[in-house]
Amino acid sequence: AEPWGAPALPSACRGCLEPAVRRLTRPVRRWLGVAPFGAPEKLGCAALPLSGRQQELCRRKPHLLPSIGEGARLGIQECRSQFRHERWNCLLAAAAAPAPVPAPGAGPLFGYELSSGTKETAFIYAVMAAGLVHSVTRSCSAGNMTECSCDTTLQNGGSASEGWHWGGCSDDVQYGMWFSRKFLDFPIRNTTGKESKVLLAMNLHNNEAGRQAVAKLMSVDCRCHGVSGSCAVKTCWKTMSSFEKIGRLLKDKYENSIQISDKIQRKMRRRDKDQRRIPIRKDDLLYVNKSPNYCVEDKKLGIPGTRGRECNRTSQGAGGCNLLCCGRGYNTHVVRHVERCECKFIWCCYVRCRRCESMTDVHTCK
Repeated sequence: AEPWGAPALPSACRGCLEPAVRRLTRPVRRWLGVAPFGAPEKLGCAALPLSGRQQELCRRKPHLLPSIGEGARLGIQECRSQFRHERWNCLLAAAAAPAPVPAPGAGPLFGYELSSGTKETAFIYAVMAAGLVHSVTRSCSAGNMTECSCDTTLQNGGSASEGWHWGGCSDDVQYGMWFSRKFLDFPIRNTTGKESKVLLAMNLHNNEAGRQAVAKLMSVDCRCHGVSGSCAVKTCWKTMSSFEKIGRLLKDKYENSIQISDKIQRKMRRRDKDQRRIPIRKDDLLYVNKSPNYCVEDKKLGIPGTRGRECNRTSQGAGGCNLLCCGRGYNTHVVRHVERCECKFIWCCYVRCRRCESMTDVHTCK
């Protein structure tokens, strides 16, 4: 992680917020706006904040509308969960860049971070692409669509000598990955400008890294058959891991993300010249620009800072008062809790409870 005192992004990166780069983030920016809608299928494609290519794909496959909304919700929820104790916690104030269209009363989603080219941008793109793969694949396995169901390529295989065979309903993650690419990936040939191409190449790579995380964590489940549960024969199938487990893998990738050169040639290269012989893997997360200082408020970038954030006084981790408060110290407040307790059922017919009080120390950053 970058030190908290690292300077804000250089003036060259301020161009990340220019219109040319905003256009690159428009498909993701608009798609994020689907998440607040509880039942997007009732609104139809035209009423949802989608880009032109996404609108067209949505009209061709309207049965995927619930999965599209669920994918956006999954990605946003997991981002907030993985970073809830960090200085950047996936909850930004109103940003300088145009925000997606929210539902009435909904808080902002991602603003500046979508186009900043930082490691936070890398995580957002990866987790959102993974969320779409996960939700579409789940919908296929549940039988909600006619053009996909279970992964049939494994059936009729296995090992007769070892007493097991492929069966059941294996998750068709390949279809989910195909749809995620069609829906989210923006053709690089349609962009102009060196900076735009670098950021788009980075975003496309991180989209794919998110999808690879879903595929990598596929697991095998089996069910036993036989007399008295002897397990003489097993039926096995492949299933996706929980999205929380996928989120933890992507958080680890974020912690070990690779900074790349801002000069794209035939392919992306590491920024550090002495490490360029080390290949970049397709499941690595990549970033171009260093992260800004998330410790202090920056209204222009929509960064709220950590002042007022609740912290853990005894923790030495990211959520501890020392790290989260960036060395500024913390305030302690005593909070009084009143609740019903020791409830008993009295015959007949009511419940009698005691009124219990407790005092808790709450620490917030200065």
